[in-house]
Amino acid sequence: GIVLKQPEEVVNYTISQLASAAGVSGASVTRFCHNLGLAGFHQLKVSLARVNSAPSALTELEADDASKALKQIAASKEDEISRTLRRLPADELKKVLDLFENSRLIQVAAEGDTYPVAEDAVYKLNQLGLLAISSPAPETALAQTLNLQAADCLWLISNSGESAGLIRQADLARKRKIKVVSMTNRADSPLALKSDYHLPTAVGQTILQEEYLFSRLASSALVEAIFLLLLNRDKKRLANIQAHEKLIADRKI
Repeated sequence: GIVLKQPEEVVNYTISQLASAAGVSGASVTRFCHNLGLAGFHQLKVSLARVNSAPSALTELEADDASKALKQIAASKEDEISRTLRRLPADELKKVLDLFENSRLIQVAAEGDTYPVAEDAVYKLNQLGLLAISSPAPETALAQTLNLQAADCLWLISNSGESAGLIRQADLARKRKIKVVSMTNRADSPLALKSDYHLPTAVGQTILQEEYLFSRLASSALVEAIFLLLLNRDKKRLANIQAHEKLIADRKI
């Protein structure tokens, strides 16, 4: 009933919020989705968004004027980055920076379309002299988490914060007393609620109705900001970056 009466609100619910509003269990919500022929709750939200969302600025791009369309895209993306960086909780961010600096090893994990952000984070952390690892294979990522020690930390990146694989990693890390940092669009997302520290990213504009909140730009901008903040904390890290650049210089013409 609630899905039919309030589809716009359900798009922004977590599975636990919908279960609570409907007076059922989370498992009942999952069964409801399966009965509709959907893979799960996330696919239900995508379907609802496709039907009910109003066109955004990016779904109404100027078709015959590329210059005007580019200005529309630039304005939208600038807003997305600005909303991400301006809303960061300063105290939480400081704790995350402290954690990264003091960790023996930082595992960065993401799935699907967001994984390139994790790779970028690993590259930047290692350039700074902070040992970091990742893997595009969920099975390998779990094995890496299984081998983390108390002096390590886990950094999870997910737009929705509803990735079952990343939630499993967070549970495993917490069981092993390993600190967890998450980056998601919502502070009440399942992944954020399982984290010791959460850094919010702004929801991007809709480009395709199937991709109503999946822009990598906000996460990438936040990774870049963390890189610059860590560099600013210790200017000696610039020497690490220069040494790395010198080692790979012969790969460029």
